[in-house]
Amino acid sequence: MSELILRGELQELWRDKDVFALLQAVDGEVVRDKEGRQTLKFQLAGKTYYRKMHTGIGWREIIKNFLQLKMPVTGASNEWLAINRVHELGLDSLKALAYGCKGHNPAKKLSFLVTEELSNTLSLAQYAEQWPSKPPATSERRALIRKVAMIARTIHGAGINHRDLYICHFLLDLSSDPDKAKQDPRLFLVDLHRAQMRAVVPRRWLVKDIASIYFSSLDIGLTKKDVYLFLKIYFDMPLREIFSSHDVLLDSVTKRAIQLYRRDFKRLPVLPFT
Repeated sequence: MSELILRGELQELWRDKDVFALLQAVDGEVVRDKEGRQTLKFQLAGKTYYRKMHTGIGWREIIKNFLQLKMPVTGASNEWLAINRVHELGLDSLKALAYGCKGHNPAKKLSFLVTEELSNTLSLAQYAEQWPSKPPATSERRALIRKVAMIARTIHGAGINHRDLYICHFLLDLSSDPDKAKQDPRLFLVDLHRAQMRAVVPRRWLVKDIASIYFSSLDIGLTKKDVYLFLKIYFDMPLREIFSSHDVLLDSVTKRAIQLYRRDFKRLPVLPFT
């Protein structure tokens, strides 16, 4: 089985070429090489692209994932489909220009994804790391909180869970007018290679996604009011209804966020409510 999809300028640049061989041999900077997936940054016709090449994770890893009740990622199709779906929802993400898959064996099939570089962007984690000492205007901080909550609400409402929904995977567009951007920020949701798509997101994965946002925001100086704002936007209901209808979910989210923080920093976090 072989599948190849080309879009945009790559349709013309790679017309009648062996794209699989071309991408396996392309020169560039390796930015990640782990678990059967290599990400390489390369130049073509004056533009910068990223090639994610999957060579298979092996049956042992596939079986391990199933035993842990996790869906294994066996190729580039997962990210390709997730990016396309996120765009269909009216959200910003990577611009995917090429996808290919070759082979039947899920443990060692060859597949790739090519995306265009998102220039002039900064991860929200980097952007917010100075907030404790140099806090932004309240209106700017709240605009970003609203945007993150809206993105999370939209993907979850469409049956998509990210699995790595940390604020480092929201890229802030720095190319627009700075004053306008502070009131209506543009965020790109990236790193979708492990995303899952269903009719409804199971509670377990809702907890993981929301807790990942919370955990990765614990050291940027957010207040109790900021957390409440996120909840109101995400659940699209008044706080009183949220705490009466979703108290068990929120308790699980808080416990999970604390677990993640203790795992990474070997200490308890200071929560906005303490």
